[in-house]
Amino acid sequence: MQHTVVERELELQLILSADHSFPVPARLGYRSDDPYAVHIAFHVTSEQPVNWTFSRDLLVEGVFRPCGQGDVKVWPTKVDGRGVVLMALSSPDGEALLQAPAAQLAAWLERTLRAVPPGSEAELLGMDGALDQLLAR
Repeated sequence: MQHTVVERELELQLILSADHSFPVPARLGYRSDDPYAVHIAFHVTSEQPVNWTFSRDLLVEGVFRPCGQGDVKVWPTKVDGRGVVLMALSSPDGEALLQAPAAQLAAWLERTLRAVPPGSEAELLGMDGALDQLLAR
């Protein structure tokens, strides 16, 4: 079976304070063989990128309204009249607040939704067939 990959390079802003931020190149990735997840590789000053995996549904919802709990919170807002999406990430290694341009993030998410429409993820993973086999025993 052919898998679809939807990627995009995007410059995010790491927010350090109300007055200070700096650009962080990122690669957004989505694969139809992992249909519930989106992956973001942040290219910070370390040799290896910092990788985070999010629920695709969380990121889609976060474009429109505040959502998330725990390690990842996502919400839309405006900065200087431009629509942006903020992502608050926390891990044992620290916390980060990242800002993404809403239109570019939404356009990439739309491509993932065309590749794998919402509600069709389980079919791609063959979960229905596996569940039927399990329950038949």
